[in-house]
Amino acid sequence: PQVCWLSPEQTAGKQKPYMYTQGQAVLNRSFFPCFDTPSVKFTYSATVKVPEGFTAVMSATSWEKQKDNTFVFRMSQPIPSYLIALVVGDIVSADVGPRSRVWAEPCLIEAAKKEYDGVIEEFLVVGEKLFGPYVWGRYDILFMPPSFPFGGMENPCLTFVTPCLLAGDRSLVDVIIHEISHSWFGNLVTNATWGEFWLNEGFTMYAQRRISTEVYGLPYTCLEAATGRALLRQHMDATGEDHPLNKLRVVIEPGFCLFLGVNPDDTYNETPYEKGYCFVSYLAHLVGNQSKFDAFLQAYVNRFKFQSITADDTLGFFLEYFPELKEKGVDSIPGFEFDRWLNTPGWPPYLPDLSPGQQLMRPADELAELWAADGLNMEAIEAVDITGWRTYQLVYFLDRVLQKSPLPEGNVKRLSKMYPKISTSQNAELRLRWCQIILKNNLEAEYSKVKDFLHSQGKQKYTLPLYRAMWGGSEAARALAMETFSATAPQLHVNVQNYVKKILGLGGAE
Repeated sequence: PQVCWLSPEQTAGKQKPYMYTQGQAVLNRSFFPCFDTPSVKFTYSATVKVPEGFTAVMSATSWEKQKDNTFVFRMSQPIPSYLIALVVGDIVSADVGPRSRVWAEPCLIEAAKKEYDGVIEEFLVVGEKLFGPYVWGRYDILFMPPSFPFGGMENPCLTFVTPCLLAGDRSLVDVIIHEISHSWFGNLVTNATWGEFWLNEGFTMYAQRRISTEVYGLPYTCLEAATGRALLRQHMDATGEDHPLNKLRVVIEPGFCLFLGVNPDDTYNETPYEKGYCFVSYLAHLVGNQSKFDAFLQAYVNRFKFQSITADDTLGFFLEYFPELKEKGVDSIPGFEFDRWLNTPGWPPYLPDLSPGQQLMRPADELAELWAADGLNMEAIEAVDITGWRTYQLVYFLDRVLQKSPLPEGNVKRLSKMYPKISTSQNAELRLRWCQIILKNNLEAEYSKVKDFLHSQGKQKYTLPLYRAMWGGSEAARALAMETFSATAPQLHVNVQNYVKKILGLGGAE
């Protein structure tokens, strides 16, 4: 299940087959013999022979091409098994910084170079300033074929990402900050068990937002974090707050093989990311001084680098580093006990202050109100200049419009005309929401945009919500769903195919 074989039609170039591996959480055992647990770290080397016309790349610190199209890889730093990754395909590379290059199929390489030239180094430098040296040598990005079902996978030295990040205007480059942050939190300091996945993701979300604040400012980062909080709210409303998976320390029943006990993949949701982020923010709040907490994070990375640790190790080190907080007994403040954070399901007991984001949210809220009105006040609408709005401000605006949909007759048509920056955008986050608005307002004249978006990519996060929206919509929307799926099914990852089949009542499992 770990090795994905793509036919030519599942690639961007449509000419040659492609193969990639996806090891997280416990799938690399089907690729090579290993202790397939994040608690064990090791170095590795590999020799990979591929046919002429293909290139192999791996998550390794060094690699060389030998004769007979044989590639030799070495990872000189100890890593857990899930971070070993291999791609074989018709791929080429281009330098985009002193220690970074982009990899992609030939038809995507120019777009990838243009989008990321000079960008990665800026994020790496800020990350190093905050969290200490970047130890992995290179930071390359591999743009996967459109059928890749995930947003990104932080394989060291070689992050795999969806080609949806190639918006053409750099409006999604900041998405890569999350994967870069894993270079310290997850790859360097790793959760010892998948039951404490929040140690990887909660710290990474916090690190991502620290880098983002340094680069883009606090209001923008607060707006992005508000989007994350809304996703957590959605998830907890859907599952029920008391669901056992809404704890930071999840109990994964042991089984001697994948088919007994719980597969860690089935525990994946928003909680370790966003509730984990809230817990790390709470620790920073206890310290009460950002630069002191930044210094703690550097010391934490330095203390546990190349190790796999538990939450007890993390929190023990926190109290050791701040003896005055230990003395105060901050681990057992009623309602905020560390034990409660870890072992009680439900909404985070502490939420970081996101009010600086209000200066970006308020204009978006007000503009959405104007567009939802029965009689459009065009003078007020035209007075709002959205040309300087960045992606998450536009996303926030579209989410509000979607919440208020269906809008009065004709409003969406006028909105589309008024903001070609939105309605014709190649930015996947905007396209997803624009397609959802089209479906919620049953705007059949724009259905081609939904079809085009689903033909252009197969990312699970974008594909499933659109099929749900079509299937919950009019007869015409349902027909569009069936027609689009029958045309695009061969280019989708098998898991995504099955999820869509389930939505459309064609069998399969969601």
